Amino acid sequence: MRSLNSCELTVSITAAANALAAQLTNDQLNLLGVVLTQLGDTLFTIATTRELCASSGENASGKP
Repeated sequence: MRSLNSCELTVSITAAANALAAQLTNDQLNLLGVVLTQLGDTLFTIATTRELCASSGENASGKP
């Protein structure tokens, strides 16, 4: 899969946001925003846990 450069990525995200905003109510947009924020935070937590466990020789479950 070809990776996007930073400009292509931000343009794509903005286009997706505008397309969603045109179809959803404010309440739906607010809910989607908090759901995606939680998803992003959880993905960062998982990635950080993996990195920390890998550097300490453990797997993500905390077992050696």
